[in-house]
Amino acid sequence: MKEFKYIKGLLLFAALLTMNSCKKNNDVDVNDVYFSVLSTGYTVTFTNATKDAKSYRWDFGDKTSSTDANPVHVYQTKGKFVATLYVTQNSGTTISGSTIVNVSKSSPIKLDDSSLADWDTISTVVVSTAKGGIVKKAKFDYDSQNVYIYMEIATTVNAGNIFDFYLDTDNSATTGLLTGDIPGGGYDYLLEGPLLSTANGLVQYLHTGGQADFAFSPQSIPEYYKLGTVVEANGIVKFEMALVRSKIGGLTGKGLSFGIIVSDSGYNPLGQMPDAGSNAIKLNISQ
Repeated sequence: MKEFKYIKGLLLFAALLTMNSCKKNNDVDVNDVYFSVLSTGYTVTFTNATKDAKSYRWDFGDKTSSTDANPVHVYQTKGKFVATLYVTQNSGTTISGSTIVNVSKSSPIKLDDSSLADWDTISTVVVSTAKGGIVKKAKFDYDSQNVYIYMEIATTVNAGNIFDFYLDTDNSATTGLLTGDIPGGGYDYLLEGPLLSTANGLVQYLHTGGQADFAFSPQSIPEYYKLGTVVEANGIVKFEMALVRSKIGGLTGKGLSFGIIVSDSGYNPLGQMPDAGSNAIKLNISQ
């Protein structure tokens, strides 16, 4: 019984010490670091919300820094960067907080805005000659999620044209189909179907045979592409679409070589991009 009282006394003494310690800490005015981050491609806006701040120093994680309260920083490469804000309070105390900033290329293309005007700023343009047949023009862009395609074709939506997208997703001519129709690539995937006239008309195929064999196996992968705005006027159909990078093997890599062939509803070729006999289009998607 005496031993119990002794332990109880020690516990009471420890509790008093703890209470006194907490009371002393409460007398010290210490704030936390608060800030928000907004990323638009390589440009990142940092907005400080820390109270009782006399000065700031931002370390952006790429060997650059700033003393602005709310800096806008442009990273030079994609990647993950640890950004840290050091705040000197009026008391002279320095506190800090960090976050991870994910930087990757962005695109102005929006497929749900019922407009093609956002393509006006895209400079990656391929224009066909007479060898391109009904395919007149194409533009390409990408971001971390999608590869975007814009096309102008001398046709109608109701014509039921069949589209064949040959994709060399690993950028290697040693794998995939080799074809003289679009030299310069080994095509690992084929996307084929009546893109404009039929909802979800494109089917994804994986090349499974020898490089000289037109042997493709259908893939059951939903929502791997999306058709955006389609405009038909004066005998020309203009449209935009996106290929989802995470749902087509290899599109998470650094490059894409490809060609597009457009046929009538009976699979008779009417035009292509690039021009017939020209090497595949190469798109750098590494940023």
